[in-house]
Amino acid sequence: MKKYKYISVMLLLVGLLLSSCNKDFLNTKPLSEFSEVDVWKDPALVETFINDIYRKLGIPFDIDMIACYVDEAEFTPDWGVNNFNNCLLTPDQIPAWTTGWFGQNTVLKTWSNLYKSIRACNIFFEKVGNVDFENEEQKNNMVGQVHFLRAYFYHELTSLYGGVPIITHAYTLTDEYKIPRDTYEDCINFIVSECDSAAALLPEVQSGDDNGRATKGAALALKARTLLYAASDLHNKVSEVFPGYSNPELLGYTSGSQQERWQKARDAAKAVIDMGLYSLYKADPGPGDSVAQNYNELFILKESPEDIFVRFFTPKTDEGWDGYNPGLYCGSNGYHNWGNNTPVQELVDAFEMADGTPFDWNNPSETAQPYKNRDPRFYADILYEGAHWRKRPTDVQGIDPVGIIQVGTWQKWDETAGDTVEVYGLDTRKGPIEDWNGGYTGYYLRKFIDPTVDAQYFRQDVPWRYFRYAEVLLNYAEACIELGEDAQARTYLNMIRHRAGMPDITESGDALRQRYRNERRVEMCYEEQRFFDVRRWVIGPDAYHPMHAANVVYELQPDHTTATIPTITRKVYQIRAWDDKAYFFPIMRDELNRNDQLIQNPGY
Repeated sequence: MKKYKYISVMLLLVGLLLSSCNKDFLNTKPLSEFSEVDVWKDPALVETFINDIYRKLGIPFDIDMIACYVDEAEFTPDWGVNNFNNCLLTPDQIPAWTTGWFGQNTVLKTWSNLYKSIRACNIFFEKVGNVDFENEEQKNNMVGQVHFLRAYFYHELTSLYGGVPIITHAYTLTDEYKIPRDTYEDCINFIVSECDSAAALLPEVQSGDDNGRATKGAALALKARTLLYAASDLHNKVSEVFPGYSNPELLGYTSGSQQERWQKARDAAKAVIDMGLYSLYKADPGPGDSVAQNYNELFILKESPEDIFVRFFTPKTDEGWDGYNPGLYCGSNGYHNWGNNTPVQELVDAFEMADGTPFDWNNPSETAQPYKNRDPRFYADILYEGAHWRKRPTDVQGIDPVGIIQVGTWQKWDETAGDTVEVYGLDTRKGPIEDWNGGYTGYYLRKFIDPTVDAQYFRQDVPWRYFRYAEVLLNYAEACIELGEDAQARTYLNMIRHRAGMPDITESGDALRQRYRNERRVEMCYEEQRFFDVRRWVIGPDAYHPMHAANVVYELQPDHTTATIPTITRKVYQIRAWDDKAYFFPIMRDELNRNDQLIQNPGY
């Protein structure tokens, strides 16, 4: 009874206390967060708001990279990625792309999430006029960054869906949501305008704590990429690709000159070049240089002269499985890593021989040792059978004290059994180390991965490069080719090849176009280029077909010894297929239900 009396007295006291409080008690500011009013008064809080928009760009190097959604790589766990690669896209599901699982990069590249990111930009523009900035330079810098970010998100939308509604204000609950898609041409014009606005406001270099934020060069590079895509065949030959579609203006241009669009793409790329701020990393290798090492360094350095727009990372502990950890996601299972995003044979075959000729499986001298005398970028980007890599973890060093990739099978003679037995390499799915994590293709990724970091325990802090100078040179060269300026195109292509230790390209016309496309594929592999290149070039059937893996066997000889040089063949390991509808993504059914003025893309 005393207990209940005590509780009653306490409740009475609390009631008296509350009744005697100021009537504004419930309006007390929370101590754990800032109010919207506070944010738009303080430039430091506005900067934090912009930081959150940057995070919506995603982490391109995710647990499943976009390379797995095209003919560059395989996502070992699958989780629906191969359904995507068989073009099983519907208005109810884009397989794997919209799931996310541990990662977030592809999830952020969907209609709804891209519009959420755009809404954050629109909120900024509606509120920024109320902010008391320290000076005009600070204001211009922040406004320029958000123009760039909004342009980036719209670029991603148009690259995936074609023309989309151009929305420049933040909707409220009382607004009318039902608006039609704008034409593809109007969307490109809007993105270019946003890039121009950003370039006019942003500095050429962001320094100190601002390093990594958008610059004038980043805005111009985005403009160049946007105009390159817009000039490409997908958006200029819509009626040929989708002859029965009644709204071609949503997918591309229905009037005007494609040549004029290539000229704009050329000029936009040249504007970045003419800034004189960027250069290729180790553009002129010395006689004693390891070109492969030079090229590999580019992707694990914190900064390089090639960087135009990058995202920096700080290693964290206790971050879980998501986040930025390319070594863990892509490293070999023989190092206690996951073995995801493994290169397919088609990508490996794209790397030329060192003399500049194509690799040919019908050439006996080349297929006898297919990893010999290849483009130095092959050795910088790909881990293959026999490649020297980092030292093995302590518990594996007894088996392999050196650190050599083993994706093969050794045939050995068992004297006792009088029969052949097979011994599987450490980095296979049948090896003794984490066999459930091994890849299927016979290759692992080397590009981007810092070999000094033991990825099973630690995360690297290598930045991701959204834009680098080599892409700008490639963009410029492509536009020159399409304008018939072959000599100019060769000059800039050969700058890239010289850095890579490869002989000059000498072709002209369509032969030059094909050499260029392969050069872009090799130079930009795994950098979120190939996925969009396949679509804008309208070469889907060339990229989505049965994929091959390397079959590596150290064969048993007639004298019962095992060969020291493996026999390597390629084998089909995964079926993929193309459907033209996949040149564009479907608009999800729930979006169509919310907005009956939206017109669906063809094939869905």
